[in-house]
Amino acid sequence: MTDVLQARYNGYLNTPLLWNKNSINDLEQLQLSEKSKSNLFKKKINEIRLGKLIEQFVFAELSLNKSIDILATNIQLIDHKLTIGELDCLIKFLNEYIHLEIIYKFYLYDPNIITSEIDKWIGPNRNDSLSKKIKKLKTKQLPILFHKKTKELLNKYDLDVDLFKQKVYFKAQLFVPFNLLNKKMEIINNQCIKGYYLNFKEIKELNYALFYIPSKLDWLIEPSNNVRWEEKTSFLIKISTYMKAGKSPLCWLKDSKGDLCKIFVVFWS
Repeated sequence: MTDVLQARYNGYLNTPLLWNKNSINDLEQLQLSEKSKSNLFKKKINEIRLGKLIEQFVFAELSLNKSIDILATNIQLIDHKLTIGELDCLIKFLNEYIHLEIIYKFYLYDPNIITSEIDKWIGPNRNDSLSKKIKKLKTKQLPILFHKKTKELLNKYDLDVDLFKQKVYFKAQLFVPFNLLNKKMEIINNQCIKGYYLNFKEIKELNYALFYIPSKLDWLIEPSNNVRWEEKTSFLIKISTYMKAGKSPLCWLKDSKGDLCKIFVVFWS
């Protein structure tokens, strides 16, 4: 488990910021001034959902940065037994107080969406999108900082809410149609593009390949040969179950040359 957890952490560290210049829709990224010299993840963690695992990875990364003081994490805001929301992280970075929201996403580029580039980035199962996430950040998550309960809580720590700037730490792995692998996107960080996606028909037409379906937590990991690869026949049987359930799994593919890559097999294309 330790080796797997470390591999997940390495995958997280190797994931670039979704944008690293200027801002998108007035959302500013936290730009770290230094990289940690240690890539070891030392905390023991039981199996948790991917979002919570990412938060632990971010806290570990930030804690090793000498320019950062972590003031508080996962701050639950409750008013009369009603949960208002949660602040992911409060930090002091280079004498600047920051409310930081943490996001890690897997998005696929749908060229059939005719509006903006941001609108074209959607979740694998089409129930999520970059535009929806930006809207949620701006209308729900970031405004929580200015809720009266937040002010009351921060006062207990002798912190003034008006001192805080708001930033995001938004990492993503992106996937495009195979024929757009060389397309340069204008808004997002093109280094986030990790692979491509195919539909069930296209997978069936592949001449030769071996496949592996990692668990959701292992979507972070870079493909390696240290897994039990499957022939296409047995892989297609498993994938058809995902297709019928309206799920688009991330998979590893090993081609006839032995090259490895990440792909999504989608039910909707």
